[in-house]
Amino acid sequence: MKTRPFGSTGFNITEIALGTWQLGSVWGEPFDKEVALNTLKNATNAGINAFDTADVYQDGKSEEIIGEYLKTLDDKPFIITKTGRRLPAQTKEGYNEANIRGFIDDSRKRLDQDTLDMVLLHCPPTDVYYNPEVFTLLDTLKEEGKIKHYGVSVERIEEGLKAMNYPGVEAIEIIFNMFRLRPMELFFEEAKKHQVGVIVRVPLASGLLTGKFTKDSTFNKDDHRTFNRQGEAFDKGETFSGVDYALGLKAVDALKDYFKTETLAPIALRWILDFEAVSTVIPGASKPHHIENNAIAANMKPLSKKDHDKVKEIYDTYIKDPVHHLW
Repeated sequence: MKTRPFGSTGFNITEIALGTWQLGSVWGEPFDKEVALNTLKNATNAGINAFDTADVYQDGKSEEIIGEYLKTLDDKPFIITKTGRRLPAQTKEGYNEANIRGFIDDSRKRLDQDTLDMVLLHCPPTDVYYNPEVFTLLDTLKEEGKIKHYGVSVERIEEGLKAMNYPGVEAIEIIFNMFRLRPMELFFEEAKKHQVGVIVRVPLASGLLTGKFTKDSTFNKDDHRTFNRQGEAFDKGETFSGVDYALGLKAVDALKDYFKTETLAPIALRWILDFEAVSTVIPGASKPHHIENNAIAANMKPLSKKDHDKVKEIYDTYIKDPVHHLW
């Protein structure tokens, strides 16, 4: 597995890392510890050296199972965990010292680590980025040895650009995929300029860009692809990248026709890796065999300029007008 420099951290991260929102289950289904452990093992066996998690994933079980798995390894992966979504309401005031310290201490316990490799604020309200005290606190937590590195996970370009003004921010996690092109315009250049690592999340647009779904596909009632299409529970950009499902299927058909394949996922991941500013991509894996499918992209040749031009043409035709300005 190839690696890339991870911002200013000094760590070289594998081009494909493991996202663990779905670890041990499909969205909305019960957690399966054995499946989770086997998924983590497959990731390590595939050469993946970083896991991305959060304190709210599987209500803490994602962190706990990763912590348990780490005890079995001599060469441990780099763990990125996110914090802040345990607040009962997402407000600027909630991101105070007592809450942040409490959340980070809880993650340290679940992961069984004295010092967390990296903590990201987990898509906080935009106002938080205009509160320097939050970032000063994260600097203090580094000095205390509770965290080694920190950054942010963002919904909006504006938030990412603002976060780069804080010298301690070493990584930004952002949605970028064939249906979310806006980071290409300014964000990537600024990230390179500030030597900030870029973690790409939702790389397959909640599965749309796998090419497996049809108009008749259904999802579990507790799956966000059922209940959050219009942002009923959280930012709708998290679900299918905010793209209308039927319209997204038309764009997927156009991509499958052009690339002459029914299996889009490796191509969609390779497309992301063609951007130099990207440090790593974190596709999820609800089953162990998904790891091998995701890892294929790292060994593929870069796509051609013609391929990239076609992706943009399809985006401009189907996707751009409804969603480009939203994030």
